[in-house]
Amino acid sequence: MCIAVFVWQAHPLYEFLLFLNRDEYHNRPTKPASWWEGSEILGGRDGLAGGTWLACTREGRLAFLTNVMELHPHPEAKSRGDLTVCFLEGRKSPMEFAKEVVKEADQYNGFNLILADLSSKTMVYVSNRPKGQPASIELVSPGIHVLSNARLDSPWHKAERLSENFKQLFGKYGEGEVPVKEMVEELMTDTVKADESRLPHICSTEWELKLSSVFVEVDTPLGCYGTRSTAALTLTTSGEVSFYEKYLENEAWKEHTTNFQIKNPEN
Repeated sequence: MCIAVFVWQAHPLYEFLLFLNRDEYHNRPTKPASWWEGSEILGGRDGLAGGTWLACTREGRLAFLTNVMELHPHPEAKSRGDLTVCFLEGRKSPMEFAKEVVKEADQYNGFNLILADLSSKTMVYVSNRPKGQPASIELVSPGIHVLSNARLDSPWHKAERLSENFKQLFGKYGEGEVPVKEMVEELMTDTVKADESRLPHICSTEWELKLSSVFVEVDTPLGCYGTRSTAALTLTTSGEVSFYEKYLENEAWKEHTTNFQIKNPEN
């Protein structure tokens, strides 16, 4: 289901800083973050549908998404992971692309989508939920934000817990460099679950409780479901991008980092 905390245009060293947990069945084919063959895209890739939950390009386009928790998702809906890929492969601005997404938003199950052009310093949030209401577009304001499985900055237990823990830890480093790997371990491995009174009461109480922590691990009849990768992406004010990923492969945790400089799209 995924959860992310990020800072946008609110730090003297980092233009953007993101931590994201991806939750999925452990047996679902997945490719770790890397440069896609014949492409300018860097990110992980779903081995079944071919989309991605988080990726960026050499020119500074970035997209990530989370699913919205709902009781009866449509099995024939379009793959939400295609939305990120289409944006990254295209030339439209975040707002232009968001307006295109809204036109066909009812063809997808519930999603939260962040689209950004890091070079032009624009970021947009798009969602097709709550159900029955028109899809919405918002410019993302500077500051700290959390995206879980409801709308951006919704006060769910896991979102509020991640936000508060992030603010405390982030504040320790002031205006200096952030130790990304340490923050991943401190923030994104949190298994504290919500009290039943804090659950959204959309699905069964048992299922919601199991998914109510930042780091998720659940045994199901279809196999183990839960957090199978954590990404940390940073963009400095000088245009340097670092994409760190800790991921589960063959029941073992591995990690790698890719660094690059955003290039001017006019070059």
